[in-house]
Amino acid sequence: MDEKISCLIGLQTRSNFYKVEAGLIALLRNCLESETENSKSILSCCIDHFQSLNSEDAGWGCGWRNIQMLSSHLLAQRPEAREVLFGGSGFVPDILSLQRWLEIAWEKGFDAPGAAQLDHAVYGSKKWIGTTECSALLRSFALRARIVDFGPKESQSVVGISVDNTVDKTRNDKMANSKVKSEAYQVLMDFVWNYFSDENSIQFGQQHVVICEKTPLYFQHDGHSRTIVGVQAKHQQNGILPYNLLVLDPAHVNYSFHI
Repeated sequence: MDEKISCLIGLQTRSNFYKVEAGLIALLRNCLESETENSKSILSCCIDHFQSLNSEDAGWGCGWRNIQMLSSHLLAQRPEAREVLFGGSGFVPDILSLQRWLEIAWEKGFDAPGAAQLDHAVYGSKKWIGTTECSALLRSFALRARIVDFGPKESQSVVGISVDNTVDKTRNDKMANSKVKSEAYQVLMDFVWNYFSDENSIQFGQQHVVICEKTPLYFQHDGHSRTIVGVQAKHQQNGILPYNLLVLDPAHVNYSFHI
């Protein structure tokens, strides 16, 4: 194991990305501050955008790109993480190198079910990965990582209503499904706001955009994943606060996404 790690540290390659002058978060902050609407936004600090490339990983590499984005933040903002991540290299490795690091994490015993599901091998493949692989990789460097699932539990699964009219049954099923999805959506939004606002302890004062010390979030959903770098709450006349997630999408150059 030690020999594998030493070899990988020496052979791993730095990943390329487009460097934004003055920083990506500063650019996003300026865009948000130029908005005239009554809103409050919270942004994480210091992160680089790693984009999937047609020549390399388009269609399958989003999970790896999000790991790269999270790693760029940890390397820049967390001295304790910089010392241990990727053997203390101080840079974000390319996807092939990350695949080797994940296999080493599996060999150490992290996420045994996930390793078995992917046949204990990802190097050189186009296998999709997600939050469990990201957490296994980070935990293998003795970093804390937590996974939060916002999907409906089995006990909340929608059961068809026993009525004779099939049309009515279908309509009621759709209404129940819609309610479950709506509740999960609100729980997700509340969680993200509370996370970045540190349970509303952040003081905005006269500002409507603030930078916090929170690490960005790896956000996985069906078929794709993105990195949440902040959240915005827009005030409306009825007092309701609709939230916008501010994300970096590996599949696009766009730096914000409203959901």
